[in-house]
Amino acid sequence: MAEQGLQVRMFGTFSISMDDREINDGDNRSRKVWLLLAYMIYCRSRSISQEELIGLLWNSDERSSNPLNALKTMFHRVRTSLDQLDPSAGHTLIIRRDGNYAWNPDIPFFFDVEEFDRLCRAGAASSKKERRLEIYLKALALYNGDFLQKLSSETWVVPISTYFHNLYLQTLLETLSLLEEREQQEKAASLCRKAVEIEPYNELLYQHLMQNLLALREQREVIRVYEEMSQVLFDNFGIMPADESRALYREAVRTVNDRAVSIGMVKEQLRESEGANGAFFCDYDFFKVIYHAEARAIARSGDAVHICLLSVTGQNGQELPKRSLDRCMENLREIIRGSLRRGDVAARCSVSQYILMLPQANYENSRMVCQRIIKAFCRQYPHSPARLYDSVQPLEPNM
Repeated sequence: MAEQGLQVRMFGTFSISMDDREINDGDNRSRKVWLLLAYMIYCRSRSISQEELIGLLWNSDERSSNPLNALKTMFHRVRTSLDQLDPSAGHTLIIRRDGNYAWNPDIPFFFDVEEFDRLCRAGAASSKKERRLEIYLKALALYNGDFLQKLSSETWVVPISTYFHNLYLQTLLETLSLLEEREQQEKAASLCRKAVEIEPYNELLYQHLMQNLLALREQREVIRVYEEMSQVLFDNFGIMPADESRALYREAVRTVNDRAVSIGMVKEQLRESEGANGAFFCDYDFFKVIYHAEARAIARSGDAVHICLLSVTGQNGQELPKRSLDRCMENLREIIRGSLRRGDVAARCSVSQYILMLPQANYENSRMVCQRIIKAFCRQYPHSPARLYDSVQPLEPNM
């Protein structure tokens, strides 16, 4: 068996390749085949007993009356898979030793996990920033996803995956600082794009991406990234972006017109699409801007404006399952849009709440509007598990 071209990768897709042949965990094979193969490779520094492997592959409820025979069958399947790389690979790479199984220690190979760890340590130990950056970039190029993603629920995988995930983020953030210090925004932005695919809930990574895109004068892309991040954070955690993220977004919006425009063009850009009936829906950030403007206006005019909060819960105030809540909130949005006037403003302010602004409406009228929305929802969705509650307060003028 030719050993020089053997490569094993466990970051993201688990694959084993040799020369131009490859097998990977996207193939239509049993999950247990890949679990056994991954365990043999990662623990290749020692022989592994049959009892340990049986415990790895089957819990007490799954075990057959002849677990040793079942294990032999599983190894036959593993060897058959390895033989796709080379006709002798199965029996060359996995050997028997004193009744135990082992990965052949005499066959050298490239292993992305070990190389990533080695490079991160070497980079951290380097006293020269240029050399450290060079090494870190090589390390980050190897990290194409978390350790053994398709086996992430396995007990032995969890701590290893967590260690390398944290090492990746630590190395990435230091690398971004080094790149930004050298004004290499294009490289930094490329690393950030890859990072937010691996870690889609880390707002700091989005902030680095937006900062670098702003430096590259890609304002429209900043806006797109911010909107995508906002949706991810809201859908999964019911939270809004931090002040730092909103500041970057406002900077992009402010400078999105990169040349002077006429007042006619500005009016055209501001024009609302035709046929937009009912309440004006906007993001919560923009709702706050409208709120502040309205608070200033009523300090001068004395008009009545009320704020209404519509909250969705399950029976007895319990939380609804996410799928049911999302469906209820989408249905409620359409009810609100059709029930309010064109001058009214609405926004989703939490995962289970809408905030409404009703200009020129007193307290009694505002309560009636809320009750009309609730009744319309109950009438249109009589079997919905949702329960709606309203709260009304006057908008306080900004003096």
